Amino acid sequence: MNETIIHVPKPANEPTYQYAPDSDERKCLLQAIKILRQKETEIMPIIGGKKISTGNLGKVVLPHDHKQVVATYHKVTPELVREAIENAISAKPMWEDFPWEERASIGMKAAELISKKYRFLLNAATMLGQSKNAYQAEIDAACETIDFLRFNAHYMQKIYSDQPDASPGTLNRLEYRPLEGFIFAITPFNFTAIAGNLPTSPAIMGNVIIWKPASTSLLSNNLLMEIFIEAGFPNGVINFLPGSGELIGNIVLKDKRLAGIHFTGSTPVFSMFWKTISDNLHTYDNYPKLVGETGGKDFIFVHPSANVEAVATAMVRGAFEYQGQKCSAASRAYIPCSLWPSVKTLVLTMLKEIKTGDVEDFTNFVNAVIDKAAFDTICDYIEKASQSREAKILIGGKSNSSKGYFIEPTIIETTNPHFLTMEEEIFGPVLTVFVYKDEQFEETLHLCDCTSPYALTGSIFAQDRQAIITATKILRHAAGNFYINDKPTGAVVGQQPFGGARCSGTNDKSGSYLNLLSWVSPRTIKENLLPPTDYKYPFLETEKLKK
Repeated sequence: MNETIIHVPKPANEPTYQYAPDSDERKCLLQAIKILRQKETEIMPIIGGKKISTGNLGKVVLPHDHKQVVATYHKVTPELVREAIENAISAKPMWEDFPWEERASIGMKAAELISKKYRFLLNAATMLGQSKNAYQAEIDAACETIDFLRFNAHYMQKIYSDQPDASPGTLNRLEYRPLEGFIFAITPFNFTAIAGNLPTSPAIMGNVIIWKPASTSLLSNNLLMEIFIEAGFPNGVINFLPGSGELIGNIVLKDKRLAGIHFTGSTPVFSMFWKTISDNLHTYDNYPKLVGETGGKDFIFVHPSANVEAVATAMVRGAFEYQGQKCSAASRAYIPCSLWPSVKTLVLTMLKEIKTGDVEDFTNFVNAVIDKAAFDTICDYIEKASQSREAKILIGGKSNSSKGYFIEPTIIETTNPHFLTMEEEIFGPVLTVFVYKDEQFEETLHLCDCTSPYALTGSIFAQDRQAIITATKILRHAAGNFYINDKPTGAVVGQQPFGGARCSGTNDKSGSYLNLLSWVSPRTIKENLLPPTDYKYPFLETEKLKK
């Protein structure tokens, strides 16, 4: 019998390696890339802890060299999806009865494995499969994944420790039960850390998972799954299903035991989930919980008092790191007339220095977009801007897909604050600038607030404190993550809980205890230590007459 009260201390964020020339970490990373390039990885569905070959194959290619196949994956069949659900449901009684500290230990062990044993291999898989440069892979695949696993263990204890008061003669407690059924986790290509967090955050709270990874991130996601198994997640707790999202979703969303969805991806797909679940609502055992982080049209707003160098740096980093393929990437900027000439000069100077190319050349700041579909979509937006009288391309605009899906960092200036590229999510290395009159600061803030249906991230640059206060107030609902004198990207677990509202999702704040609360169904338990033995209350007694 375990009579120990375990304390999981609040962790520190994982230190970030810099990969400078001739550093040990750079040599280790290059060696890991070499290892992955030496052989084609075979990726299979993992159901109930078993790898299953289907023979229906797909290929994982390098976005920056799309003729190079780095992995072959077996696509799940309808029968395997159903088998995965049954395996999850079978594992549920065991897993929800698992001592919470053991679940915490498994998550923390996964973090240690990534930090010490698999760091460079996971980063290399992210670089090759998702075309991230070394630093972007490090802050994502290594640091953020580790942080999610460690902080979630700490937050789990924090949640379980929150207990109700009791009156004399009673004992009250809250039991934080896992949801009744299984969780469907659908993860995106752009962040390995999100692929790690979406299945494990519900799992650590005692839930069982059906995980549908993005086909374009399978090289890193398959390695994550192997790490989770090595860390000790029991068979059937997390079931890994590569393959068609439509095929998997059609089966999962019709199962009456669906308890929740943990999603990061496009707004139309998440909206479809809501509609499908609404249509099937009468068939479920419970109301499924939907937690989603979706699109963004993230802004940089500049006041005339802003520091020009800080603005220019934020524009370049915020818009073009990882080719703008971050839901938090800066996609529109509002800049006052008085600052625009100097900001433009500095930004264009920076962009002329930036190199675009293969991730294995560490001097490349920008790499390839994820696939041909993304390439074609982004290029279409650039083409429309080039043909419009309301816009002009200041720099970039060129693309080449002969070897990899490369698009130059592109800045568009528009005279129309409602121009297409100011309103619609592009998810690529494109930033559109609208120049406003200095005296129309507040008016333009209101314009920024109502221009886009999204409300994920945004930032204000100003030295004038009253301007910061005004912007923070007017843009209160325009961004779930709001930054002052900083780029609107780079949220850190435990420091800036992440998520937005409106068409950007349900704002359940991954990287905090708030997200974990979505994956429990509390039960209140009251014990009366000395129960009454007579139904009569004092007020029922007959009043005695006074003599």
